[in-house]
Amino acid sequence: MQKLLITLGIILLILGVAWPLLSKFPFGRLPGDIIIERENFTFYFPLMTGLLISIVLSVLLWFWMRK
Repeated sequence: MQKLLITLGIILLILGVAWPLLSKFPFGRLPGDIIIERENFTFYFPLMTGLLISIVLSVLLWFWMRK
């Protein structure tokens, strides 16, 4: 459990430092993300972005837990 928490902390630290570079990628604006814009209302649901992140994290954790 300690190894997992330390690893997740390091990953979050790396993502935080690399955020300016990562924000240039099209995540959050993928085809399949739901955006509804009205006069006084905007609803945004990142469906495909969430699925893509879930798949990538699942594969990474599966490889990591295999050891």
